[in-house]
Amino acid sequence: MAEPPRIRPESLIDAIAAGGPEVFSGLQEAAWIEVIRKMDEVYSGLIHYEIDLEQKNAALEQAQQFIASIIASMSDILVVCDHKGIIQEVNPALLGLTGFRLEDLTGQPLTRLLAPEDVHLLRAGGIVTEHEVRLRAKDGGLTELVAVNSAPRLDRRRRLPGLVIVGRPVGELRRAYQELHEAHSDLKQAQQQLIQAEKMASVGRLVAGVAHELNNPISFIYGNVHTLSRYAGRLQSYFAALHGGAGPEACDALRRSLKIDQLMGDLDSLIDGTLEGAQRVTEIVRNLRRMSFANPTERQPLNLANVARNACQWVLRSAKREVFLTDDLPDELGIEGLEGPLHQVFVNLVQNALDSMEGVERPALFLSGRRLDGQVMVMVRDSGPGIHGDALLKVFDPFFTTKSVGKGTGLGLWVSWSIIRDHGGVIEAANSADGGAVFTILLPG
Repeated sequence: MAEPPRIRPESLIDAIAAGGPEVFSGLQEAAWIEVIRKMDEVYSGLIHYEIDLEQKNAALEQAQQFIASIIASMSDILVVCDHKGIIQEVNPALLGLTGFRLEDLTGQPLTRLLAPEDVHLLRAGGIVTEHEVRLRAKDGGLTELVAVNSAPRLDRRRRLPGLVIVGRPVGELRRAYQELHEAHSDLKQAQQQLIQAEKMASVGRLVAGVAHELNNPISFIYGNVHTLSRYAGRLQSYFAALHGGAGPEACDALRRSLKIDQLMGDLDSLIDGTLEGAQRVTEIVRNLRRMSFANPTERQPLNLANVARNACQWVLRSAKREVFLTDDLPDELGIEGLEGPLHQVFVNLVQNALDSMEGVERPALFLSGRRLDGQVMVMVRDSGPGIHGDALLKVFDPFFTTKSVGKGTGLGLWVSWSIIRDHGGVIEAANSADGGAVFTILLPG
C-alpha cells in the first residue's frame, strides 16, 4: 500500500477550502496517521531514554555501594564536612571510637567532635594538617590521641565545597612502629647470623686448606724428631760404655754396631730439616694471623697476586677431584688492603667455580691479572657451564643462590661484593667467550 502523503498542519485549511468535505476526510486520515507516527517515534525515544536512565542509575547505585563499602571497611577514622565545618558524613571507625551514632553527628558543627583545647585549631579552611587531637566521646569523655590530616574536597569546577579529615589513633601507630622496629631488628640479627655462617663456611674451607698445608712440615718434623729420638738412645748407650770404663776394642765394636759415625753425619741434616719445617709452620701461622679479621680497619701493603694464588691453592688442596690450574698472575700486584677479607673473596670465587664444575669431565681454573691505569685487575675463570639467564643480574644479591637447599646460603658473593666495595673497588660477573663464568675484580692500585 502506498504511503499517504505527508502534509504540513498549516496547509490543512487551504486544502479544505479548495476541495470540500471529501478532501477534508482524506486529509484528516493522513493527519492522524502522521500523528500516530510521531507518537510512536516519541514513545520509542522515551523507551530508549528510560533504559539508558535505568542503566546509569544502576551504575550510580553500584558506585555508591562501592564507595560505601570502602568507607565502611576503613580502619582509619573519616570525617567529611562542608566549607563551614558542618559534618556531612562519618565512617563506622569514627563511630566505634567515639560511641556516637550517625544521626548524632550529621549536620552538627565539627566542634562537636573536638576537645575544648583543640577547638582553636579550626581555621577558615579547616583543621591544620599533621596534628594530634583528642575527640569527644558520647559519654562525655575524651578518646586517646588521634593523629589527623585534612585535605580539601574539590567539586567539578575546582571549587572548595568542604574538607576531608582522616586520622588514626596514635597508640595504634606506635604499636605499628614498634612492630616494624622489632621486625627490622630481627631481620638485621638474622642477616648477621647468616653472614657469620657464611664466614664460618669460608673459615671451614680455609681450615681444610691450612690442615693440608701444615700436614707436610709437621709430618717432616715428626719424622725427624722420631729419628732423633732413636739416635739419642744409641748415643746414650755409646756414652754409657765410654764412661763405664769399656776398653777401646769394645768401644769400637759398639761404635760400629750402633752406626755412630752415620748417626753423627745425619744429625746436621736432621736438625736443619726440623728447623726448616718449624719455620714453615711459623710462616703459615703468621699468614693466618695476617688474614684474621681482628683489625678490619688497619690496611697494609700487600701483594694481591699472592693472596689470590694462596687462596686458590688452599681451596684446590681440599677439593675432592683434581682441577687443572692455569696461573697467569704476575709476581707482584701491590695494593693496600686487608689480607683476610680479600683472601675470603678469592676463596668464595674459587669454591663457587669448583661447585659449578661438578658435572664437567675435566675441570679447569684460570687465574690472570695485570695492572691498569691506577688499578689492579684480577680475573677468576672456570670451565663450567657459565651463568644462565637472569641469574647473571642477581649473582651479587643477598640470599640469591642457584645451589640446592643446604649447599649454600646465597651470601658468599654478596659478602665478596661488600668487601671489594669497602676497598673502593668493583667486582663484576660475566660469561667468558671461551666458556664458563669469569669474575673480574678491580681495586685501586
